[in-house]
Amino acid sequence: MRDLVLACIVFGALPFILKRPFWGILLLAWLGYMNPHRLAWGFMYSMPVVQIVAIVTLIGMLVSKEAKRMVWSREIVVLVLFIAWMGITTTTAFYQNLAMQQYEKVIKIQILTFMTLLMLTSERKVHLFIWTIALSLGFYGVKGGLFTIANGGVYRVQGPSGTFIGGNNELALALVMTIPLMRYLYLQEKHKYIKLGLAAAMVLTAIAAFGTQSRGALVALVLTGGIFWLKSRHKFVTAILVVAAGGVALSVMPPEWYERMSTIKSYEEDASAQGRINQWGNAINIANDRITGGGFETWQRPVCERYAPNPNDCRDVHSIYFEVLGEHGWIGLAIFLTLLGMTWLKCGSIIRRTKKDPALLWARDLAAMVQVSMVAYLSAGAFLGLAYFDYIYHLVAVVVVTNHLVGQATKSAPKAVGAGLPASRDEGLQASPPARLSRDRR
Repeated sequence: MRDLVLACIVFGALPFILKRPFWGILLLAWLGYMNPHRLAWGFMYSMPVVQIVAIVTLIGMLVSKEAKRMVWSREIVVLVLFIAWMGITTTTAFYQNLAMQQYEKVIKIQILTFMTLLMLTSERKVHLFIWTIALSLGFYGVKGGLFTIANGGVYRVQGPSGTFIGGNNELALALVMTIPLMRYLYLQEKHKYIKLGLAAAMVLTAIAAFGTQSRGALVALVLTGGIFWLKSRHKFVTAILVVAAGGVALSVMPPEWYERMSTIKSYEEDASAQGRINQWGNAINIANDRITGGGFETWQRPVCERYAPNPNDCRDVHSIYFEVLGEHGWIGLAIFLTLLGMTWLKCGSIIRRTKKDPALLWARDLAAMVQVSMVAYLSAGAFLGLAYFDYIYHLVAVVVVTNHLVGQATKSAPKAVGAGLPASRDEGLQASPPARLSRDRR
């Protein structure tokens, strides 16, 4: 039954996507984050639905008249350089066949990122895109939160198998990154019942992150909670949400959870932690020996035995930083960190430019919450190998587009007011004439 319902949704949407390819972008986000086909039991489970929808969306982008715009910013240029550098490191990889397979996956992710960048042409479209991400991952947050409460935190919350968020650690990172986006939607929402639903979803998603029993998630939650409060409007309400989520989660978690979390302090005695540190040393040694690193999928036993401090303890690298370092060298890591750093600074620029403009409060809220999501990614990612997760690259695209929309609003709004032209909600940028006039008089 699930297969039939999902097939009707996906294939029924294809004709509409040809005319409105933006709906294809939303469908791709839903399929990429929620992975509903992985919740089916029949023919849809292995159906290449993302590929099918992506092809139809590309055709729609070529033939439809829907607005498209490529925003070339310094962040996008750096992203292109990162993609190109990964191509170079693939040609010199230790395991070229494996590296080429992984590079093809990365290229597909980046193609979808650039498709998204092209189609996000208005505030309304950005808002709908954020809604799609929040609902897709919020499904696992709400479900996982209720599951954790019902079972007293005894069982781990897991994501759908065979996906980026299949493991408990990976799902935890995605959930913590999504809570700030839910907060953004909460701040923009007018309907009180939807606001209540979003508030409940934030609390349950935080509880679900605890329920994954991921130590990296605990670190991310602690760091993100403080930044979340600092970056939010209505700090009293935010404090209540943070305290409620933490209080409920800590009250239901079993003693085993506390024992597992306590190993963060005694990492010297934890075999898993020591194995990760050994692989981090492996990554440093590879990067020091080879300017291009070892290439994708370099974490094989022969390489470990050659470069790791302890050649007998070979496992996955479990860190976005050392993953990029080992696979793409110091140059690759520098490009990767530059991309993240520029995105953070761009968010700060948006916040400063929109601080005194009520009409652009949505952009300020979004930039602030993206920064909180980045804190979650940077902190949890220190212990998790998700350097190529499309989530962070989608956030880069959202920030670039938002900055462009703010720039357009700043330049065009005074002219629109002088001419007496009303602003369009779809392009969602200009302030209402009274707000602009009152500011101009000052």
